[in-house]
This record gives sequence, C-alpha cells and structure tokens, in this order.
Amino acid sequence: MQNVVNALRALEEVAVRQPVGVADLARALELPKSSVQRTLVTLHGAGWIRPAGGTPTRWLVTTKALHVGRHATGELGLRDVALPVMEELRRRTDETIHLAVREGGNVVLVERLETSQPVRIILPLGQNLSMHASANGKAVLAADPPESAERYIAEGLRSFTGTTITDPQKLREELEETRARGYATNSGEWRADVSAVACAVVGESGLPFASISVNVPTSRMTPGVLPEFGALVNEAAKRVSAALGRAHEGGGAR
Repeated sequence: MQNVVNALRALEEVAVRQPVGVADLARALELPKSSVQRTLVTLHGAGWIRPAGGTPTRWLVTTKALHVGRHATGELGLRDVALPVMEELRRRTDETIHLAVREGGNVVLVERLETSQPVRIILPLGQNLSMHASANGKAVLAADPPESAERYIAEGLRSFTGTTITDPQKLREELEETRARGYATNSGEWRADVSAVACAVVGESGLPFASISVNVPTSRMTPGVLPEFGALVNEAAKRVSAALGRAHEGGGAR
C-alpha cells in the first residue's frame, strides 16, 4: 500500500514541477533516489508520465492524467461547451486561449488553443497555477465568496516573480478591482514572460468552477489591448456559463 501512496505522491509532484528530474523529486518527496527512480519507471510503463527529452532525464505528465481528471470532474462536458466560444475568442484576439478548472488551491489548465503568431505562450495541459499569481486563479478568487478568498489568503502567498502579489491587503484590493472591471489580469506574476486576462465561469450555484483566459507574451500586453481583451474574455466566460446552465436544464451533463 505504501508503494501505491508513493507513486501517487510522485505523480502529483511531477505535475506540479514538470519537467522534473529524479534528484529534485527525491528531495521533494524525502525519499531515496533509488525508490523514486523505480516509481518513475512504473509510472512511465503505465503511461502516466513521459520523458521530456535530453540528458539527464526529466519527466512530464501525459494526457492520460488529464483524461482521467476530466471524467472525474465532468470537465469533458465543460470542454464541449467552451471550445466553440474559445475558438471565436482566439479568432478575435489571435492570441493563445486557455480553459482552466479549479482544483483545490490551484487552477489546472485543461484546454489550449494556440495563436498563429510565431512568439507565443506554451504551457502544458495539466499545468497547476497558483490562484494569486495567475489571471485564471484571480478570476476564480474574485468570484468566490469573501470567506473563501480569505481562507486561501490565510494559507500564505508564495512569490514566483518580482511582481507576484504576496501582501494580503494588496491581493484583496486586486480582487476588488477585478470584480469592478469584470476580468482579472496577470502581468508577469507567475512567469515574467507571461501575461493574461481571464474571467471566471460560474455554475448554477453562483460559484466559480472554471475560467477562460487570453494569454500573451508580456511584451505584447500593452495598455491599449488589455481592456479590449478583458472585455472579450468577460463576454466569452458569460456565454459559457449561460450555455452550461441551458445544458443542465435540458438534462445535459456539466
């Protein structure tokens, strides 16, 4: 049983840290490198992870984990509803569009439509993003009841770049601004080269469970395009929320 637990822990750590090598995983899991190596070989053989290429070997989570997660949370239905809206959003912005779902204290990327531009943002599906350091996450936090956001803040705000919001009061003010303007922003707060605007997808309960974002290299997120993209992503998220509500009324699965 402990071997199963260790394998699941290893899979979770690969998802968070990918691409990651055996030495870093062993330190994170506080396990011997030999044990971690055997676990990685097992996960690879079962199709859950794959090598990223290069030497030394570093590991990535495969789409098998994403597929299982979609079935577990019903996100295949969300994807079916969201994709046409995301396609239109990509056409109108010619930037990368992400769909993310809430997973505990993070949001997880579950779908991506890429821009045609040569310089683009590439994040792997299954990537975990911190709520306070990503536009997708801040969109969800801003749509949450205040007590939920406060519980998240109480856990501590990790710094990722020089612009990450780590002060609780500044984050509260940022969430209030997000509610007022109708979309969340990220100005290189998770990765310095990545900026985004996002809006939450809200369920019938009125609570956010997903978000849609427009993601651009920070160099292209100018003051002129930010409000334009924000208005477009707000419209897109509202359309997906409304469509999911209609599907539920008609007996469709969310």
